[in-house]
Amino acid sequence: MTRTVYVPRDTAARSVGADAVAEKLAGIPGVRVVRNGSRGMLWLEPLLEIATEDGRIGFGPVGPDDVQAILDDPDGHPLALGPVDELPWMRAQSRVTFARVGVVDPLSAEDHLAHGGQRGLRRALDLSPADVVEEVTTSGLRGRGGAGFPTGIKWKTVHEAEGPLKFVCCNADEGDSGTFADRMLMEGDPFTLIEGMTIAAHAVGASEGYIYLRSEYPDAAAILSSAIEVAYARGWLGESVHGSSLSFDLHLRIGAGAYICGEETSMLESLEGKRGMVRAKPPIPALEGLFGKPTVVNNVISLASVPAVLADGGDAYAEHGIGRSRGTSVFQLGGNIARGGVVETAFGIPLRELVEDLGGGTRSGRPVRAVQIGGPLGAYLPASKLDVATGYEEMAESDAMLGHGGIVVFDDTVDMAHMARFAMEFCAEESCGKCTPCRVGATRGVETIDKIIAGRDRDKNLVVLNDLCNLMTKGSLCAMGGLTPMPVQSALAHFEEDFRR
Repeated sequence: MTRTVYVPRDTAARSVGADAVAEKLAGIPGVRVVRNGSRGMLWLEPLLEIATEDGRIGFGPVGPDDVQAILDDPDGHPLALGPVDELPWMRAQSRVTFARVGVVDPLSAEDHLAHGGQRGLRRALDLSPADVVEEVTTSGLRGRGGAGFPTGIKWKTVHEAEGPLKFVCCNADEGDSGTFADRMLMEGDPFTLIEGMTIAAHAVGASEGYIYLRSEYPDAAAILSSAIEVAYARGWLGESVHGSSLSFDLHLRIGAGAYICGEETSMLESLEGKRGMVRAKPPIPALEGLFGKPTVVNNVISLASVPAVLADGGDAYAEHGIGRSRGTSVFQLGGNIARGGVVETAFGIPLRELVEDLGGGTRSGRPVRAVQIGGPLGAYLPASKLDVATGYEEMAESDAMLGHGGIVVFDDTVDMAHMARFAMEFCAEESCGKCTPCRVGATRGVETIDKIIAGRDRDKNLVVLNDLCNLMTKGSLCAMGGLTPMPVQSALAHFEEDFRR
């Protein structure tokens, strides 16, 4: 009897030896190896799963030398974890966008369909474009790339814009430190992203789409390229999608390693073959985007959430969450944390529950001192502030931001003055240079923090630093310079003693 064994092809799993495990399994008679995505429990990678009548049984972290012993005695092996779906990490989640990630073979159209794929697109094609926009608006879906702008409003603007040529662009330039959900989705379930973009095309009247992928994701590039070919072959892209009147062509474009291209107008400039630099707004991309045409620009998680919204209805999606933060959010736990990985839950889960309960606290075993949420431009929150609910407005009330859901943990050995310096240095390095507050302000910020750390005119330079932060916040052209002061000011507010040593 042939046994089906799953081994992730996710980059994180491959980096710790998943390919060697798969190669060892491939040489054993009676074993069928499926390369799935990662379940998100990165401390257990490589995670091996054996399909049984009672579900998949997990083992991890597994090395090539463990494979034969696991197959010989799966019940008694010390690496046995039990049914994967019943593990505490999985039971604590509400997987909607990531429902198929880690479950399916990412390049199998049959597997995709067997697990509910294309339901959202088929229903969307039975609705008018305006009704699709209304469903997305009803769901309360907001941009998961960081800005939190309502997706339905953006789509409605493009839908109502005049002109025969419109575009759908997916910004997959996932550059924030501590974030990797976009990559895991693209590597583990690429057809869902393609489906979401095709639904967007139908909703707004677009005929062409682009995925702008960061060059540091070669595995995602290979998987997306193959998935797009399969989608064309199955009639999910190209002329007459699913036999309908919709025609939609999708292209993959690789960026050149610029953090600023995570900003939508910089990405559009790069797609047009120009240097990635921020555009002034207005006009907004929804009206004058790619090549001056009306353009939907959303990130990976936003677009990949759309098929579930259409499949089950906007009201069902909106049942998750709190306040104006509806649906689910994908959180990424990283830094000094015992159990790092991806967690998808409804908005509203306390930050402390993510860090201490699911994440298990610090990997070093020392007390948590600070948590940065929202990427390198997000606020540093002290351990005493971790009871904040993870919603857009709730985070803002704590002078923080949810961003792309990246959570980086630090223990009590961290020097927060140096972390504040890192934020300014990061901005100085990655600024596109178009506006003076960002280009010059970040460089002056690094110099000022160095003076403070060195004890030179400390009180005077603390005043200068605060003034500089206010100038950058109010005067920068985009969020790069406008948000750089957030980690600096939060470090000053909560960890002032580190600046006065």
